[in-house]
Amino acid sequence: MLTLVLLLFSLFNLQIPEAGDAKLQLMIQERDQLQAQWQNSESQRSGIFGNRTKRDMIKTNAWLERILMKDDQIMEELRMIGSIESSVLGQEKEDYQTISFRLENQLQTLKRVILEKDKEIKLKITGQRNFEWATFILLLICIGSGIWIYRLKRSF
Repeated sequence: MLTLVLLLFSLFNLQIPEAGDAKLQLMIQERDQLQAQWQNSESQRSGIFGNRTKRDMIKTNAWLERILMKDDQIMEELRMIGSIESSVLGQEKEDYQTISFRLENQLQTLKRVILEKDKEIKLKITGQRNFEWATFILLLICIGSGIWIYRLKRSF
């Protein structure tokens, strides 16, 4: 029983945050002192032939009650630390949700801007193509008119 309680305390001790660690360590040290006093009380035998008396057993039980009260205080502290951790985690979760919502909005805005820029680029490309075609047609007209004028002069 006692080793099980100590095992639980050591497991919970690994998961506690730094803020409540000092208070919890102090409580565990007090519990260790109570346990040492209980073991001292357990070894006392004031009866006839070295047996334990009723008073020895009552003292031992009193030490056990003190140890149990200290265990209850430690468990309450662990519960409080756990609730603080869960509230902190809840706040962090809300913060991350807010950040992800903002990022999603920014992503939508960037997508919209990219689509608008793509449309502008396509319009510029089609405008440039129109200019190229107009230049090419003008060149053909100039070449054609040059050939036509050359033929007219040569035939006269």
